[in-house]
Amino acid sequence: MTISVLLADDQAMVRASLRVILEDQPDITVVAEAADGDEAITLARRLRPDVCLVDVQMPRLDGIEVTRALAGPGVPAPLRVVVVTTFDLDEYVYGALRGGAVGFVLKDAGPALLVEAVRAANAGDALISPSLTLRLLRHVTSAGAPAAHRPAQPLSEREIEVVRAIARGRTNREIATELFISLSTVKGHVSAIQAKLGVRNRVGIASWAWESRLMGAT
Repeated sequence: MTISVLLADDQAMVRASLRVILEDQPDITVVAEAADGDEAITLARRLRPDVCLVDVQMPRLDGIEVTRALAGPGVPAPLRVVVVTTFDLDEYVYGALRGGAVGFVLKDAGPALLVEAVRAANAGDALISPSLTLRLLRHVTSAGAPAAHRPAQPLSEREIEVVRAIARGRTNREIATELFISLSTVKGHVSAIQAKLGVRNRVGIASWAWESRLMGAT
């Protein structure tokens, strides 16, 4: 099945480059381009692409605002948003992920990582540029970060293991291998964890894990 993608970036040359990279893949098609945040929201809501690639700095509405509008809390049918930018500032990364993004990739990370981020988002996984991961986790576990909420229903020991694996960036398949369980069982655990924590995706699970200090000094 082909993955439909919307590109949102205020620079035409950047959009053209991203289109070439993505459409070189047999399973990815760019269905629309937006030059500003307002246009991105309008096109995304009308076309409902599988994945939206959104730049941080754009006219009218920035990428963080676009992310919140398309995938944030309170959005009834959230879309999958991956933020793609040259700016790796902590506030951008944390703001995007808090806003509902399922990925944050730097433009200089290379074509392979960009394609992987699109496929991961479409599969329900999350991908963050490796160079940003430790900085993000330091931000999440800093004294100023919001306190983690207690789930309405306690997580089982197995669910805690899955949460820790997700927070370490493991995919469902890797978790299945590590825990000696089936892929369908992993998916079931992930769905149950999301329901218990009240989060929409794996990024929310990972953030909760670090905010809850489940990861210790890992």
